[in-house]
Amino acid sequence: MAEDMDLRRLSRATQRNYLRDVARFAMWLGRPPDTASGEELRQFQLDQREAGLGGPTLNSIVSALRFFYTHTIDRPDLTRKLYRVKHPRSLPTVLSREEVTRMLGATTSLKHQAILSVAYGAGLRASEVAKLRVSDVDGERILLRVECGKGGGHRNAMLPKYLLTLLRAWWKEGRDQSVMHRDGWLFPGQHYLKPICYRQVHRIAAEAARAAGITKRVGPHTLRHSFATHLLEDGIDTMPKQIYLADLPGNAAHA
Repeated sequence: MAEDMDLRRLSRATQRNYLRDVARFAMWLGRPPDTASGEELRQFQLDQREAGLGGPTLNSIVSALRFFYTHTIDRPDLTRKLYRVKHPRSLPTVLSREEVTRMLGATTSLKHQAILSVAYGAGLRASEVAKLRVSDVDGERILLRVECGKGGGHRNAMLPKYLLTLLRAWWKEGRDQSVMHRDGWLFPGQHYLKPICYRQVHRIAAEAARAAGITKRVGPHTLRHSFATHLLEDGIDTMPKQIYLADLPGNAAHA
């Protein structure tokens, strides 16, 4: 199953979740999951729901089992007994422009400010910020190259001028500290040969929000949601346009 997931370029997080959920079913079944019947799959779902699992968790389990039975043991007929459940979706937390400015100003180092500024200014996920290389910053075309994003895709993201200026300042400081190299990571971890852990990106965001006095539950994905919302407020309703918009209204206030 792990090999099948690698072939389809599923993210490491998705692979961990799928293996966990299939293992959960195997423990419930008490024998190898490839020996299960359709009725046992149905009963497993009923038992998990009665145990109080929420809709997102139940649907994650269904996705994992569908992958296992469809791609790994070639028994797609069993997936007819797997049902996704509807569940209410809450609106994501969005920060105001003033809150974003306070949060970025509350960071404890230029590196942390640059990390969160990339998450907001380019609308990147925490894992994408962590995996950026110095060579991904294209100052001439004013964009960031994002490789191996969600689903293994590649794309270009916008690079506002204020963000390019900040990254150049971080490059200079990182070079002075001997942690930045032209073919290395944009945000190195504890060792310059390894990127910063995406969990550390979450911690940086949470700590900056607390320091800024923001009581909302905030993470790096909050900055991504805020980025998209502020684009809409500025009349930008299609994400592909973003790579041409280096000077959105309000960006000067974040410099």
